[in-house]
Amino acid sequence: MIEELLQSSPGWANFGIFFLLGAVLLLIVLGFVTYGILAERKVLGYMQLRHGPNQVGGKWGLLQTVADVLKLLLKEDIIPKAADRPLFIIAPVIAFAPSFMVLATMPFTDKFQFADIGVGLLYYIAVSGLTTFGMLLGGWASNNKYALLGGMRASAQMISYEIPLVMSVLGVILLTGSLNLNDMVEAQKHGWFIILQPIGFVVFFIASIAELNRTPFDLPESENELVAGYHVEYSGFRWAFFMLAEYVYLFAMSALITVVFLGGWLAPISFLDFIPGAVWFALKFSVVVFVYIWLRATLPRFRADKLMEFGWKVLLPIALANIFLTALIKSLFF
Repeated sequence: MIEELLQSSPGWANFGIFFLLGAVLLLIVLGFVTYGILAERKVLGYMQLRHGPNQVGGKWGLLQTVADVLKLLLKEDIIPKAADRPLFIIAPVIAFAPSFMVLATMPFTDKFQFADIGVGLLYYIAVSGLTTFGMLLGGWASNNKYALLGGMRASAQMISYEIPLVMSVLGVILLTGSLNLNDMVEAQKHGWFIILQPIGFVVFFIASIAELNRTPFDLPESENELVAGYHVEYSGFRWAFFMLAEYVYLFAMSALITVVFLGGWLAPISFLDFIPGAVWFALKFSVVVFVYIWLRATLPRFRADKLMEFGWKVLLPIALANIFLTALIKSLFF
C-alpha cells in the first residue's frame, strides 16, 4: 500500500509522505513504550502480590509512565567533568537510533510496511547490532569503572548471543528459501514455523532475551554489583534514551517473532480469515510481550560466567544441530 502510494505521488511529495508515515510509526512506538512499561509494572505487581503504580491517572495509574517521562525530561542533565564529552553525548543516540530503524522492514500486515526489501531479516540483524556500540561507548566515555564493566558486559553478551540468534533462524530460511519477511509469512499459510521449527524457536527466544538485556539476562545493568552498569553516569533525557531503546527493541523483537514464527497477520484457522490481519498481528504480538514480562517476574538473574557459558556451550550447539536436522529433513521429504 505504501509503495503504491509513493509511485502514484510526484517526486516532491515522497519526502513529505515518508516524514508523515515515520512520525505516525514513531507515535505508535512511543505509545507502546509508554503503556508497555505501565503494563509490565502492573503485571509484575500482580504476579508478585503487590500493587503496581496507581497514584497518577486514576484507579489504574494510567498517567504514571507519562509523569515519569516528564520527570526525566525536567531533570538536570549532568555530564561528568572527566568524561569524554562528545562520545558521552552521542552514545545514547547510537543506542536508540537502530532500534527505530529496524522497524522499516517490519511487515505489520500485508498492506502496511515501509520497505519490502529482499533481505529484511538480514537488515534487522545487521542494524540491531549497532546498538552494542552505543552501550560500549556510553560505558567507556563515562570514565567510570563500573560503567566500563557494564559496557564490556553488554558488548560481550550481545555479540555472543547474536550468533545463536542468527543460527536459530537459518532453519526458517532453509524452509522458506528467502530472507524476505513477507515470504516468511506467506510460507506459513499451512503451518507456523513455531510448529515446524520448535528447536529454532526456543533458541531464538532465549537468545532474544539476552539481546534485549532483560531478566534473567540483564547482566549489563546488574544493580547489585555494577550500580546500574553502562548508564550509571547518565541522568535525565540521556538516561531515558537508553531505556527507550530497550523498550523499542521489545516492540521490534516481539514483532519479529510474530512474523518469523507465528505467521504474522495470517489467521491461525482458515475460516477466521474474515478477522482483519492487523487484529491477528496485535493478538500474537501481545502474547509474546506478555511472555517476556512473565519471565521477568519468574526467573532469577544468571551469574555472568554462567550466562556466557550457556550461550556458547548450550545454545550454539543446539542451533547448529537444528540447522543440520532441518537440512536433512528438507532433502529427504521436500
